[in-house]
Amino acid sequence: MSQRQVLQVFEQYQKARTQFVQMVAELATRPQNIETLQNAGCLLPCRLGSWAGGGRDSASFLQRVFRGEVERATRPDGLGSRGVPTKQMSGVMSLLRPLLLDVVPTIQQTAALALGRLANYNDDLAEAVVKGDILPQLVYSLAEQNRFYKKAAAFVLRAVGKHSPQLAQAIVDCGALDTLVICLEDFDPGVKEAAAWALGYIARHNAELSQAVVDAGAVPLLVLCIQEPEIALKRIAASALSDISKHSPELAQTVVDAGAIAHLAQMILNPDAKLKRQVLSALSQVAKHSVDLAEMVVEAEIFPVVLTCLKDKDEYVKKNASTLIREIAKHTPELSQLIVNAGGVAAVIDCIGSCKGNIRLPGIMMLGYVAAHSENLAMAVIISKGVPQLSVCLSEEPEDHIKAAAAWALGQIGRHTPEHARAVAVTNTLPVLLSLYMSTESSEDLQVKSKKAIKNILQKCTYLPALEPFLYDAPPNILKHVVGQFSKVLPHDSKARRLFVTSGGLKKVQEIKAEPGSLLQEYINSINNCYPEEIVRYYSPGYSDTLLQRVDSYQPLTN
Repeated sequence: MSQRQVLQVFEQYQKARTQFVQMVAELATRPQNIETLQNAGCLLPCRLGSWAGGGRDSASFLQRVFRGEVERATRPDGLGSRGVPTKQMSGVMSLLRPLLLDVVPTIQQTAALALGRLANYNDDLAEAVVKGDILPQLVYSLAEQNRFYKKAAAFVLRAVGKHSPQLAQAIVDCGALDTLVICLEDFDPGVKEAAAWALGYIARHNAELSQAVVDAGAVPLLVLCIQEPEIALKRIAASALSDISKHSPELAQTVVDAGAIAHLAQMILNPDAKLKRQVLSALSQVAKHSVDLAEMVVEAEIFPVVLTCLKDKDEYVKKNASTLIREIAKHTPELSQLIVNAGGVAAVIDCIGSCKGNIRLPGIMMLGYVAAHSENLAMAVIISKGVPQLSVCLSEEPEDHIKAAAAWALGQIGRHTPEHARAVAVTNTLPVLLSLYMSTESSEDLQVKSKKAIKNILQKCTYLPALEPFLYDAPPNILKHVVGQFSKVLPHDSKARRLFVTSGGLKKVQEIKAEPGSLLQEYINSINNCYPEEIVRYYSPGYSDTLLQRVDSYQPLTN
């Protein structure tokens, strides 16, 4: 055999390996192939001899295998057609693993890419990567190989770590964090991006994993990454900072101490919508924890700049901007007042009117937080036409959790004074709240929040036309609050007393059956004391029968 023929054997072997990893990587992009790939380890060893001996082209054979044209021949003893066990460890994983150490760099990279795509699909495959001792191999190579392999290896770590805290912990345990942090200093922006993505996916699970990422020294380097010119790198670094910040005030403080806030605030007006989403999310995750952190975000001069994001074409930019404003507003009346002064309440109300569904939710909650702080802030929401918009959300939104948020916000507005309660009542919101409370189709949370909102508003409401329908429709636990309000208003308003009689309200009150000595009975007595005794008797149940009896027993005078 000549030297050329000998070398040709090795060239064919290398070509077959290359074709194999490329094809597996390609097949792994389509979900319908995953199960076959998982089980392919049982089949391929049975067929290896036929690639050379049978004269088949290896690539075309693989294509036929994964299309299902080559069937597995199984003997009664559970062995394949060549006597090989049909259940092999980890399927295609066991075939890809040795190729991570292949002498050919492109085969290493493509094998890593294929493993990443498989692990990305579900947690079972990700767990197979962990159990197959592939992670230490990847981490070792991550520090030694070229930029293409580093990107592929970081992708595998991200794909494994995203599924659960346990899988993310396995990545930490194999020493990957230090290597990933080193990759954040790589010259290639693609390597930095892949490493930042993997670190973010590890940190997002819980505070312990996030602290591990911080302890590895990732935060200062992530802050440098958001200053790089590449938009994709900025996005992923901002997302990772958001994932680190969200778990605790201490972790958020670490991000603040690294100087992230000023750089994030400068990117609020960046034209890239996906970057704005991540920037606004990161600022929200910092601001939500405490007054001090919220003030640090405000001091970065995000107002009134952030309000322009509420008019953005991208729905999630709107949502994240509303979330940021909500997380600041909830802390103190002073921060809420700052938002009001910047025009934030009116801007959020306009935003709620321009979108639907969950995009509205943070804006609805923000109005509730602002209104809850004080009478003046609640009045600012009323003046900015917030009540009609919340009433629309309460009536139109199909999701119970959004209705519940709107009910809560309306309750926070109406609970302060009679003027506030009237502003809510005149929008015909109370009957809607009552129907949601009484509906068996409403969620428990919606019923609780509707009931609380009704009580908050009723206890301050002196606008009797809005209260009167409740005399006929409200259940006993709500009815006592309605009657209580009438008992407060009628003694001081003669016009209201007359209207209460002519509208049938007094007659309805006489029909209410209250326990003697109860609070409801006291309210009814207070109302009755506002009228002459004969009027009360006239509208009492059975009074007509009493009159008829008197007619029957009456003896007319005779001459």
